[in-house]
Amino acid sequence: MGICISTASYEIHAVDFGNENVVHYQDNNNEYQQVGSVYSQQGSKGLNQDSAILYQGYGVENGAFGGVFDGHGENGHIVSKLVMNKLPSLLLKHVLSLPKITSPKHNVDDETVKNKNFNKWKKACLSSFKVMDKDIKSLEKLDCSCDGTTAVVAIRQDDDLIIANLGDSRAVLGRKTEEGVIEAVQLTTDLKPSLPSEAERIRKCDGRVLALKEEPHIQRVWLPHKDAPGLAMSRAFGDFMLKDYGIISMPDVSYHHISSNDQFIVLATDGVWDVLSNDDVVSIVDAANNAAAASEAVVQASIDAWKQKFPNSKRDDCAVICLFLQQQACLSDK
Repeated sequence: MGICISTASYEIHAVDFGNENVVHYQDNNNEYQQVGSVYSQQGSKGLNQDSAILYQGYGVENGAFGGVFDGHGENGHIVSKLVMNKLPSLLLKHVLSLPKITSPKHNVDDETVKNKNFNKWKKACLSSFKVMDKDIKSLEKLDCSCDGTTAVVAIRQDDDLIIANLGDSRAVLGRKTEEGVIEAVQLTTDLKPSLPSEAERIRKCDGRVLALKEEPHIQRVWLPHKDAPGLAMSRAFGDFMLKDYGIISMPDVSYHHISSNDQFIVLATDGVWDVLSNDDVVSIVDAANNAAAASEAVVQASIDAWKQKFPNSKRDDCAVICLFLQQQACLSDK
């Protein structure tokens, strides 16, 4: 599926109607070929509520936007697709509205410029996520009291990598060591109620954090005086029933400077991380025949792992983006 951007509205629209859970777009006017792949597979619980977008040529010539969104609740599939289609253009609109970073003077070091660029994108992320949540709430025909989506977004701008995380999807970097081995570096923290700092915030807002007897390993968020809705993440778009009780739509925004050793970044929903480790995923991507096949290989490995580890459980949806960071490595098949 392709997408196009209207410069007047800054909105992204689907060009055709293929697998609408997944969008991979590359600016045809962009001579810099940055290769990545995106793939999603429905689980065994019903509709595929995962959505993912990889937009190459985003912001700058060799820029990229990658985002995976894991919907939950009755309308979760709608919310995840809505965020997938609107958030990239919303972010770009916000960052373009901020003052430009001027060229450094002789007494300004590169680190200062990097910090200014990151702060600019961080401000745009915080503003855009807030607006996105308000837009979802304002939809008259879509009740998202107990429905929503997580989001993990990676934005590449030259050698700057900005990560915005909301919920329990994850971003992992594949980095080459001095010995030539690819190692996994987790770039995000899974924002779940089991995380002490997240639980503390929720409880300060009178929300309850506790696990059910039948699943003691999963902490959930509940209303103060009612055993509902039992949300398994601590941040999300939507879920307005819990927004007064500690669930927030503010992302955790971080920065990573891309070095020559950084080979690729993987974004995936928790359907992958529930059954595969960071090292597993990085090894699968490194062993893939080519960049285009990498995301599908990770999803297929996740499906196989679900069958082995949880044969009697319903398999979760999976969505994966693999974005390769070195031009030479991206373009060559293994």
